Amino acid sequence: MTDQDPAAEPMDRLSTREAAELLGVKPETVYAYVSRGQLASHRTPGTRGSTFDATEVAALARRNRREQTTPQSPGELSIRTRITLIEGDRYYFRGVDAVELASRYSYEEVAEWLWTGELHPGIRFTAPAEPLAAARRAVAALPALSGPTDRLRVAAVAAATADPLRFDLSEPAVLSTARALIPTLVAALPLAKTQAGHQEPEADEQREEGGVPTLALRLWPRLTRRPAEEQPLKILDRALALLVDHDLAASTLAVRVAASARAHPYAALSAGLGVLEGPLHGAASGLAHRMLRDVVDQGGAAPVVAGELRAGRRIPGLGHRLYTGEDPRATALFALLERLPEAADALAAARDVQATAARHTDLHANVDLALAVLSVSTGMPATGGETLFAVARTAGWIAHTLEEYTERPLRMRPVGRYTGPRPPQPLPSPTRS
Repeated sequence: MTDQDPAAEPMDRLSTREAAELLGVKPETVYAYVSRGQLASHRTPGTRGSTFDATEVAALARRNRREQTTPQSPGELSIRTRITLIEGDRYYFRGVDAVELASRYSYEEVAEWLWTGELHPGIRFTAPAEPLAAARRAVAALPALSGPTDRLRVAAVAAATADPLRFDLSEPAVLSTARALIPTLVAALPLAKTQAGHQEPEADEQREEGGVPTLALRLWPRLTRRPAEEQPLKILDRALALLVDHDLAASTLAVRVAASARAHPYAALSAGLGVLEGPLHGAASGLAHRMLRDVVDQGGAAPVVAGELRAGRRIPGLGHRLYTGEDPRATALFALLERLPEAADALAAARDVQATAARHTDLHANVDLALAVLSVSTGMPATGGETLFAVARTAGWIAHTLEEYTERPLRMRPVGRYTGPRPPQPLPSPTRS
């Protein structure tokens, strides 16, 4: 039955409830499809609710089933997404060139575009007092040797406990959570000049020029003791915007798996942070940072590169499986870093590494090498790039969480290929020492 008068609506139109049943989703997800342009809705004057074309709904349901069941190549997992496309050595956010978008808009503005497909010039994110206080207390209790992703993960969990609405997975609620959580994570990090302590001055949250400071400005003192000058701050904001998302990286897949199980946004982000900590992902820039410092100290890349290869390690900061040439994120950051006088030595070291490696391999610079140049030249610790990467990517994780909430729950349930002994096996005997 529809929720419309049969005389007022053609029989080939469905109510919201009927459309949801055919698609196998909740009614609110039907409206998420509408907001993303995947379904058209119609409301007849004088009636309640919207109706949907039955043919269009059926086509979307078939497409969903086909994309969820189409066999993939061995070892390949494919997930439908409207967020990021990587193609022809370039990448795009919702169809817009990501490098160009990041060159014109701040991190917060790019994040909003990724979440909603709308631009909101001048938007700033603010941290609510209670979740921020909980996050700071939790981070302050960590051992001094805790890494940046440890702090961010603990901050996310603590902030969640102070948010009684965290289980509301509707799009408006998740967007509200995102705009509060990202600045909370940043403000929960200790200032670089007080790494041994955790007491923060009130100036940290003061307003700038009559408004809330950009996220880049609030993150800067947590990365380096140096003053926040215009050009380095611009590069930091550009790096954040460039790193917002990058298709289905390992951490993003973890986030989507959590969201598929309907974990709330804080928990989904925690899953991503856990994966990001690996040396092959978010921590890779730290390895490149140490390498560049060694190149500068030793006056050349040759002995450093030789040492990496002799130890059986890959050369940090080179190569990316999705690009045949230089990572476009690295290209964009290098162009800005070339205008920064204090980056000259680190840039020269990076180019020396590339030239040395090019004698034997065709690997090009990736974004980790560019982040290493930024962290070395601005006085950040080796973990600076990892912190920057993690904060930036939280916005992309929110976008994928929102998208996954509109899909069938628990759809990413692979089937294990058992390779152990075939049953029945006898019960094991106790091991004697």
